[in-house]
Amino acid sequence: MARHCQGHIAHCLGGILARRGVATVAVDFSGGRRSISGAEFVDGMRRLAAGLAGRGVRPGDVVAVVAFNSIEYVQLFLAVAYVGAIIAPLNYRWSFEEAAQALELVQPTAFIFDGGFSSWALRLRDSNECSSIGLYLILGDTCDAGHAANFLSVDHIKRSVRGAAAMEPVSAPRDVALICFTSGTTGRPKGVAISHTSLIIQSLAKIAIVGYGEDDVYLHTAPMCHIGGISSCMAVLMAGGCHVLIPKFDAKSAFDAIKEHGVTSFITVPAIMADLLSHARKEKISGHVMTVTKILNGGGGLSEELMDGASQLFPHAAIFSAYGMTEACSSLTFMALNNPKLQEPKNKPGSHSAGVCVGKPAPHVEIQIGLDGNTSSSSPTGNILTRGLHTMVGYWANNKVDSSDCVRNGWLDTGDTGWMDRAGNLWLMGRQKGCIKTGGENVYPEEVELVLSQHPGVARVVVIGIPDSRLGEKVIACVTIRDGWKWVDSRAEHQGEDKEVSPQILHDHCRMKKLSRFKVPRSYYQWRQPFQVTSTGKIRREELKREILATMQIPSNL
Repeated sequence: MARHCQGHIAHCLGGILARRGVATVAVDFSGGRRSISGAEFVDGMRRLAAGLAGRGVRPGDVVAVVAFNSIEYVQLFLAVAYVGAIIAPLNYRWSFEEAAQALELVQPTAFIFDGGFSSWALRLRDSNECSSIGLYLILGDTCDAGHAANFLSVDHIKRSVRGAAAMEPVSAPRDVALICFTSGTTGRPKGVAISHTSLIIQSLAKIAIVGYGEDDVYLHTAPMCHIGGISSCMAVLMAGGCHVLIPKFDAKSAFDAIKEHGVTSFITVPAIMADLLSHARKEKISGHVMTVTKILNGGGGLSEELMDGASQLFPHAAIFSAYGMTEACSSLTFMALNNPKLQEPKNKPGSHSAGVCVGKPAPHVEIQIGLDGNTSSSSPTGNILTRGLHTMVGYWANNKVDSSDCVRNGWLDTGDTGWMDRAGNLWLMGRQKGCIKTGGENVYPEEVELVLSQHPGVARVVVIGIPDSRLGEKVIACVTIRDGWKWVDSRAEHQGEDKEVSPQILHDHCRMKKLSRFKVPRSYYQWRQPFQVTSTGKIRREELKREILATMQIPSNL
């Protein structure tokens, strides 16, 4: 009895049937513009779940997926959870080497991919790099590589199920539904184990605060491998809205989808909003975006310029900003951006600068400010701590959840510093460990520095993030070159000498070392004096950042 009383993300299926049984629940906005009703969606999901079970997927198994957004991806997400397995979405922007690290971490029994990643599947299967994988499946349209390799398709196993599947949804051990990857301090993927309960209450918070409902037409601008895209998808599934899926974001496809389907809501990061505004100005777009009534921004705050542009382009939209993290199942706090009452701190402590207001905690979220490891509401500035059912079960390690170091006395340390005013608003001061948030992606400086330091002409390098109106932060590298090497900046010509270092040479070096494109610095600067360090030899990154921002404007030099 207790088992059936537990929350499960597949419990949204009854609501989908009730609200959208014969109505369109999802549209693939690519190729043939295929749409599907609620009844067709649920039937396909249940057949897929039965097919996965028939192919040996068991409760507690990890199923790794790499694919672009599609109806089939949403169905797969629910089907994996339905049979009690754990889905582990891989970031399609990763290099194969980064994906292999994630697979080594979670040891999946199945690997499911769309046609664009057949080369990954072939390499994994033929090299036996991940020996735990026993099942390979193609998601969506099969391709020549898939046929040649005799990979099964998801459609095939759906069709192999006869009649309605009568099985009931079950849960994996410890209620884990999802392993969502985030970068560790070394840049290697860390697997965050997230429960059904966390996904459900995060969805309910978004429904309550953003206002998703069954009349919404939600455009998937974010990928299904990011917690923001996953949690918003779940919220709209629970609310009974309609989904419009583009494989991956580009501004033209987004505006075409808005026009054709009357999109009412979507989520952004600053880079997405910047691209939408730029495309709208270029194409003189205005009238048909009037249907948009809800925009939720995450992954960094919108600049004043982006906010003004968004308000003009989407005049009927309530624009919200959310602050959160993967380990907290997405959003911790929310703020209405086109509500001016939160522009200035109330009763701001005089002992420190204000920081950035990120709004009030969601109803299910408890936040405190910790100082020296202690929670104390009187501490003006300190570590931002949170507790509640929204927090992760733990990090995935050794084929199980490890929660030994992530939560202390019930509190999860977010890794950020901040303070709370007397009105209950959280003010964000910065990241404890210098993580750079660029275009909605996390970049850890240590990883980029390790790659750049492998170039023979680099003596020392420090990577930092500086503010950028489009990306939120832009990755730049300050480089000290070795004796005997020559620095050639972007305005000078290469002399063809062996011992030259330039922005383009370093850029090519990063790409050759398989560093993901979003991690490669946008600008490089030759640093001529010693870097400031602490007494233990650690770089004073914030002081370096302040010095750079105070003395120069660094344009992109690539």
